[in-house]
Amino acid sequence: MNTPTATLLISCPDQKGLVAKIANFIYSNGGNIIHADQHTDFSAGLFLNRIEWQLEGFHLPREVIEPAFRAIATPLDARWQLHFSDTVPRIAVWVSKQDHCLYDLIWRQRSGEFKAEIPIIMSNHEELRAIAQQFDIDFHHIPITKETKLEREQKQLQLLQKYQIDLVILAKYMQVLSADFISKFSNVINIHHSFLPAFAGANPYQRAFERGVKIIGATAHYVTEDLDEGPIIEQDVVRVSHRDDVKDLIRKGKDLERIVLARAVRLHLQNRVLVYGNRTVVFG
Repeated sequence: MNTPTATLLISCPDQKGLVAKIANFIYSNGGNIIHADQHTDFSAGLFLNRIEWQLEGFHLPREVIEPAFRAIATPLDARWQLHFSDTVPRIAVWVSKQDHCLYDLIWRQRSGEFKAEIPIIMSNHEELRAIAQQFDIDFHHIPITKETKLEREQKQLQLLQKYQIDLVILAKYMQVLSADFISKFSNVINIHHSFLPAFAGANPYQRAFERGVKIIGATAHYVTEDLDEGPIIEQDVVRVSHRDDVKDLIRKGKDLERIVLARAVRLHLQNRVLVYGNRTVVFG
């Protein structure tokens, strides 16, 4: 569908009539709703909603939609986001030495599977510069030590601002972001090579092998100041057996990491993920 759309992601305390109020805002302004989905978390007392409508024929100019909807959302004590389908997000991909997720993200973006731009790759190592050059993407090498971490993160933040980045993807970036960084730029997705919360932290494949597991997994999640504990977007698993050694687990895991990260990025770019607390609702 080529017609531009608007999408609202909304969470608020649950009460009667919420669907009608939100839908009526769109209907009364001439909008044609094309997707609508909602979920009620009764334990949290929250209503969560994604609603998308065509902008063609909608009576309100784009710049007026936000203040107009705020008049409805404020009395509901709602948290909400407004997105437009023809806005092209700008992504920074951060890597260390492993290239499998980086190649996969670039391929999907270049093939049109992701509607986004990748203007910059950042790394704490030089090894993957050639890939950036191959695809004509700016590469910035920012080595980080314990002593230089805060200073280098300021440089990274400056580059995100310079390149007008909307989303950072940690595509096997083997550094932990500081709480200070996250407080200044929180739109970050990480791929972790285990089925969280199992085997959080370092060396999950080795630990999974030692434990004798029968499945291994991968988890894509938003990054918080707590290591590998951010809201989960997507997960998957693959079976392993007693015949698999650590190298086999890594080989199988890399395939899974690519797929899980790609799914999570696609869901995020399509504005299908709504975070509340340390959980997510992922609308299909």
